[in-house]
Amino acid sequence: MRPSGRSFDELRPVSFETGYSAHAEGSCMVRFGNTHVLCTASWDESVPPWMRGRGKGWVTAEYSMLPRATHTRGRRETKTGPSGRTQEIQRLIGRSMRAVVDMKTLGERQILIDCDVIQADGGTRTASITGAYVALRQCVDWALKDGIITKDPILDSVAAISCGLYNGSPVVDLDYDEDSTAQADANFVLTGKGGIVEVQGTAEGEPFSHEQFTALLTLATDACNTLGEKQRAALG
Repeated sequence: MRPSGRSFDELRPVSFETGYSAHAEGSCMVRFGNTHVLCTASWDESVPPWMRGRGKGWVTAEYSMLPRATHTRGRRETKTGPSGRTQEIQRLIGRSMRAVVDMKTLGERQILIDCDVIQADGGTRTASITGAYVALRQCVDWALKDGIITKDPILDSVAAISCGLYNGSPVVDLDYDEDSTAQADANFVLTGKGGIVEVQGTAEGEPFSHEQFTALLTLATDACNTLGEKQRAALG
């Protein structure tokens, strides 16, 4: 039995509150159970200096966690600088968004994604990616509506989910209680068309088998399909 009482293939309650920020071109408060992340997408009519003159755009991301998003207060990284974990997650979010955007169609512009964890209960990076896409889609729709661009640069949707082995059984969407004691955990980033953007998998003791990995991938695929439906519904 899972601590939450969920079945092995059951997601936590998932919601997307779009237009959450009054000022960002795209925004979404995404909730995976008790994990809540504010995702915003900001339009910038420029690119980083190293990309100028290439005729292509850029999508990048920043990730942070509020001090009391977790059980104990963490230090603000504005004082200490981003940790290795933070840098790894924000790079993952950026890669995930770039995987579904045609940079040439975007032109010499960039979209900046910000994911701020308000409350954490496991799966903050996967919730961030899933919510970031909703904010990205709103941002691009804003640019299309205002005539800033005339062709949609987004090629596909993208979502992410965690899966793992809890008490030896494959389960989907791990919360903190499961993630902290899982025998293996993996994060899957998948596109709406079924493409694999990234897989991060780790055994916490004994290695897991090919069959177990396949079971986790199957759970992730079904879950990301469900998340895609929820993303589309939220975007209308």
